[in-house]
Amino acid sequence: MKGLIQRVTGASVSVDGETIARIDRGLLLLLGVEKKDTEGEVDALLRKIARYRVFPDDQGRMNRSLEDCGGSLLVVPQFTLAADTASGTRPGFSDAAAPEAANDLVTEFVRRAVERLGESRVGQGRFGADMKVSLVNDGPVTFLLTV
Repeated sequence: MKGLIQRVTGASVSVDGETIARIDRGLLLLLGVEKKDTEGEVDALLRKIARYRVFPDDQGRMNRSLEDCGGSLLVVPQFTLAADTASGTRPGFSDAAAPEAANDLVTEFVRRAVERLGESRVGQGRFGADMKVSLVNDGPVTFLLTV
């Protein structure tokens, strides 16, 4: 399981011209699911994201986590994060989870994020949809997390 997090001052996701989720200060998470992933990876990645210190403290150092600062999380399923880009000029997707399995793990990730952070602090994209994601990257601060 791979998660690309971006610290944002705001982010939203739209489908067919309709905004389906929006957050203010927090993290935009592009979430990629691979064949080998289980609910164990869901727990490990969520724990890492919630505690990852990417927000500034009073001295401007990245010492505060999403949990510490009360920020929000926007989860966007991102199939292409599971791509194998090691060779050639075209990505391969043999390591990507099948759509049904990936959707189940994304849904479970969001459920557990709501449980951990609260419903008002978690938004989500729509699995399999043609989404338009807008964000204001704060910093910019972007990290690729894997478990």
